[in-house]
Amino acid sequence: MPDILPEQTPVWQHIERTVADLLAAYAYREIRFPIVESTELFKRSIGEVTDIVEKEMYTFDDRNGDSLTLRPEGTAGCVRAAIQNGLINQPQRLWYTGPMFRYERPQKGRQRQFHQIGVECFGLDGPDIDAEQICMLARLWKTLGVADHVRLELNSLGSPEARSAYRALLVEYLEQHRGELDEDSERRLESNPLRILDSKNERTQQILAGAPMLHEHLDAESAAHFKRVCELLDAAGVAYVINPKLVRGLDYYCKTVFEWVTESLGAQGTVCGGGRYDGLVEQLGGQTTRGLGFAMGIERLVLLLEAAGVSVTDRASPDVYWVLGDEDSQRWALALSERMRDAAPNLKMQLHSGGGSFKSQMKKADKSGAVVALLVGEDERNAGEVTLRYLRDSDRSQERVSADALESKLATELAHCAD
Repeated sequence: MPDILPEQTPVWQHIERTVADLLAAYAYREIRFPIVESTELFKRSIGEVTDIVEKEMYTFDDRNGDSLTLRPEGTAGCVRAAIQNGLINQPQRLWYTGPMFRYERPQKGRQRQFHQIGVECFGLDGPDIDAEQICMLARLWKTLGVADHVRLELNSLGSPEARSAYRALLVEYLEQHRGELDEDSERRLESNPLRILDSKNERTQQILAGAPMLHEHLDAESAAHFKRVCELLDAAGVAYVINPKLVRGLDYYCKTVFEWVTESLGAQGTVCGGGRYDGLVEQLGGQTTRGLGFAMGIERLVLLLEAAGVSVTDRASPDVYWVLGDEDSQRWALALSERMRDAAPNLKMQLHSGGGSFKSQMKKADKSGAVVALLVGEDERNAGEVTLRYLRDSDRSQERVSADALESKLATELAHCAD
């Protein structure tokens, strides 16, 4: 559960702002819900025989003896909040962000406390919303500058009934090879056999080459739904690969499932994943409501931007750093800077605190990343002026500017630097 330090947060903020702006452009609204929920919520939604519920959840009893769990994912909590607050009565486009918790071996891109941005849509059952969510993600990758580093994989899990029938066929086939399966796959044969399809074990994959294929056993409605999703993506120019072994790790998925994967992060290849969960709302006590959503890990997006060579400017760096002399100069500069903040609220200024010589203050001004240093000593204060020193252009000489003209002068200089 690592700390995220000030040197690291600018790229996090960049990702969060970019995603929030994009989701607003597609009419999604933010929802916030607790990080602690009833343990039963996750058992009912994710599935009691999934790895998450069996091995990875942080679960504890409160003082009343009720079993609570730190949320391992966001969909279940979002659905619960939507049901309890009457949001299911009409179509909803929602998003959320925050920490999730899973007890697993920490490694690069996979932590026990990790952060996700999730998107959920309720009340729309057509393939058009499936395609739109995927198109929205394709646009996000372009905006972040990582489109060349991700690949879209698609599949359909069909209806619960069709998937159950396929499950029986798969188990029947794999039982003939039980002794050759890896340990995890042999365990999943009893509990969650579809997860065997995405096993990373080479011998298991060789066995699966002769197994029945899920897409050959889809019900007619799911097959037509998936065909239309692909047609819409083709029309929008979104490239994809159909992966018949893509099943996702949670029990509630049906019909369309998808993942955006990358080869730029080593073993942690999934950047974003999601799909349909048309029965989940009803399963958790709501009225019959179709659902669709996805989640992306912010930690992995941070690593992906780094791998793609995308640089992010630290927006917290000041535009202006005030270098101050005696106490009277400090008082005069503070009053002037506050008037300037009223007139130009977007101007980022840092006043030096803690005293020190002009030389030591100038070192801190340069280190701050500011474009301009404003020097105020006794001479400047008595003349009602400020000395401008250009920190990023050594060819320019410092100059005096009157306090009344300072705001417009800075606006001109900073606009020039931005260009």
